[in-house]
Amino acid sequence: MSTNQATQFWQEMLNQAPQGMAAWMEQSQNWLRAMQQGMNPAGATQGAAPAPEMPQLSFDPGKLMDLQRDYLRQATELWNQCLHTRLELKDRRFKSDAWGKNSVASFTAAMYLLNSRTLMAMAELAEGDAKAKARLRFAVEQWVSAASPSNFLAFNAEAQKKAIETHGESLAKGVANMLHDLRQGHVSMTDESQFEVGKNLAITEGAVIFENEFFQLIEYKPTTEKVYERPLLLVPPSINKFYILDLQPKNSFARYAIEQGQHVFLMSWRNPDASLERATWEDYIEQGIIKAIHTVQEASGSKKLNVLGFCVGGAMLTCALAVLAARGEQPAAGLTLLTTMLNYADTGILDIFIDEPTVRYREMQMGDAGMMRGQDLASTFSFLRPNELVWNYVAGNYLMGEMPAAFDILYWNSDSTNLPGPFYAWYLRNTYLENNLMVPGKLTVCGEKVDLTTIKADAYIYGSREDHIVPIGSAYASTQILTGDKRFVMGASGHIAGVVNPPAAKKRSHWLREDGTFPESLQEWVAGATEMPGSWWDDWVKWLAARSGKQIAAPKDYAGKVIEPAPGRYVKVRL
Repeated sequence: MSTNQATQFWQEMLNQAPQGMAAWMEQSQNWLRAMQQGMNPAGATQGAAPAPEMPQLSFDPGKLMDLQRDYLRQATELWNQCLHTRLELKDRRFKSDAWGKNSVASFTAAMYLLNSRTLMAMAELAEGDAKAKARLRFAVEQWVSAASPSNFLAFNAEAQKKAIETHGESLAKGVANMLHDLRQGHVSMTDESQFEVGKNLAITEGAVIFENEFFQLIEYKPTTEKVYERPLLLVPPSINKFYILDLQPKNSFARYAIEQGQHVFLMSWRNPDASLERATWEDYIEQGIIKAIHTVQEASGSKKLNVLGFCVGGAMLTCALAVLAARGEQPAAGLTLLTTMLNYADTGILDIFIDEPTVRYREMQMGDAGMMRGQDLASTFSFLRPNELVWNYVAGNYLMGEMPAAFDILYWNSDSTNLPGPFYAWYLRNTYLENNLMVPGKLTVCGEKVDLTTIKADAYIYGSREDHIVPIGSAYASTQILTGDKRFVMGASGHIAGVVNPPAAKKRSHWLREDGTFPESLQEWVAGATEMPGSWWDDWVKWLAARSGKQIAAPKDYAGKVIEPAPGRYVKVRL
């Protein structure tokens, strides 16, 4: 392959990837066929729609030649090794003995891994701006993940072996699994028949005491004789169902807080339909979070409360508190932010989806009315980790005929929610694209200038070290914005598993720094931090108790008129 051919090939991949995975995959295959047949690559795109202008990429001829020489050397070594001994395949996709004992299959897998490494290395060699390279890396990762021989029955030695051993029964089950997933509209990541919201998920006792077209407010029944006088309001992200904070009794964050003497309220966002297609960010702030805060104040009789926001819910909650501050209200004693971004300067891998043309397109498409489908959002997040959250289940469900294990977090992950188009378009522009939320006075929300520095509340800020949705550095960046007394905690694992980590499980660890200083960079903070075993929940609840006021007798009745038992009907609406 010449330098010009390589440049053209990767440039075309970069241009096609953002327009849709299916179209990009087909285009990439056309390019490969053209090159294999010795054709001019330009002929592979005849008749295709013109791609939008993208940053140009180039390659250093010397580095490209070195990579090609290294590839040929490794390919030769693999062939010679295959002739004399069994190949070692360390990738978990090929760990079964069915691969190792089949020389043809093991050589195919080994060559695939070599090709994958080479393609990724070639992407790294591309010279261009940072976003262009990030998009290229993402596109190549998607292609090599999809092209794995483990994803095709004709090459998957393990699936073939099982089909023979079961006399074809595994293939029949695989077809049944595929038809089931086609009907439900997404690849099954867990045995969804084992879960039901209100039956074995979100079963903490409580009642809905308020509702409007945006949310239901749940008040949980205390389990202790005394509770703290200041209630706790939990604000989950409107992009997901609330029960990530109330999964099962053993790992329910809400139940844990209740057991520590907190009087807990929680917002259950409505899964929007066409009636909310014109709902805006301001609607969710005013009619959602601000209404919930005022309702909790009235129901509990306490002007001060503690508030917690998770992910996008944290950004929405902080924005609402800034609006209230502009109105002369300071309702929060303590503000907890879990895996939340207030500074969107570094959005990690999600940055590849955001630029001015993309955001402008969304504004034209749904800025005034429309709906961002929850399944589209869920698919996007899944393809951020394609091997773990997509192809692993394609191979297991369809080629092996296996039913994935029952796992509550993955069931929640598949329980998608829509987003009103105007809300979604506003959020994209003012956070991911322009990073306006953190700039004092830049935004006007609900008629008020937003200034996050005016929030007079102590802050507990949590970030997960391996988070691919909210990079740990972006979670830490909130310490440089909020002005109250602060505490930052870094937990192990990712966006969800790091948060849902009950102390009884004795899993993972977290990092604390007790000197009360917050250097500008996360790396400096980590240098002075201490690793602590187990969950961060116990540390949080001690911090919260110090801001919860005195203990009083637990209420015997719900504070508001009971509309229906928890978890309420809003959370049960499925797409």
